[in-house]
Amino acid sequence: MSKLREKMIRAMELRNLSPNTKRGYLTSITALANHYRTPPDKITYEMVEDFLLYLKNDKALAPSTLRTYAERFRFFYNTVLGNESPLELSFKKRRKKLPVVLSQDEIWRLVHAPKNLKHRAMLMTAYSGGLRASEVLHLKVDHINSKRMLIMVEDGKGGKDRYTLLSERLLAELRLYYKKYRPKTLLFPASKKDRPLSYETFRTLFENARKKAGIKKGPGLHSLRHSFATHLLEAGYDIRKIQVLLGHRSLSTTMIYLHVSRKTLSNIKSPLDLINPDKGGEHHDK
Repeated sequence: MSKLREKMIRAMELRNLSPNTKRGYLTSITALANHYRTPPDKITYEMVEDFLLYLKNDKALAPSTLRTYAERFRFFYNTVLGNESPLELSFKKRRKKLPVVLSQDEIWRLVHAPKNLKHRAMLMTAYSGGLRASEVLHLKVDHINSKRMLIMVEDGKGGKDRYTLLSERLLAELRLYYKKYRPKTLLFPASKKDRPLSYETFRTLFENARKKAGIKKGPGLHSLRHSFATHLLEAGYDIRKIQVLLGHRSLSTTMIYLHVSRKTLSNIKSPLDLINPDKGGEHHDK
């Protein structure tokens, strides 16, 4: 391990960053160094900006992802290297869009589209517990609690542990999967190695399943998590309980699903229909 890498790991540990966050920081700095084939401490600020423009224009990364890269680069150059002249990078936030939600029928078709048992189990797990992609990829065998019908999420976003739902249908699928694959530590390890599958592998199998199921909307694995939350809300479950299952720090984050729940919105009457003309609300033409 290089001294520079050791220095960065030490700086992240002093700030008590979660393992997932540390991996992300190291991956971003490595990508920058590999792009230029130059040690990162030899890369100029202008080169960093050019790399971000490359990610924006050539790779078409979302503004939120670009902001994440910028934050990691600022940490490396300003905190780890401690440069006298700080690196200043910023990307304008794009307008927030309502999450895309699949119908229950679409979810059913999508999770049953793959013939591969492992792929089917991964998609069902993501939807059953409303898990992020990274949480599915880092699930362990002993995180499945069949007695309490819960899935434990260890070191989720923000370094938090939580429990979420284990579907009876998913449990039956996981038992078939376990009998065939016999995973050791990780529930869905990379082939023949007890290490996590890559996000790109998971994203690709999701996209293949979506296309096979004939679903045109909902690109992106996160649509399974959006659908989980919206379907629970439409089934009448309290939004605060959904907040806990999703691992949201703030209720306002979960409230977005109130705006996409058709059932919740359709139960609200327009104020025009609330007017009682017999009580003085009727309009009279003169």
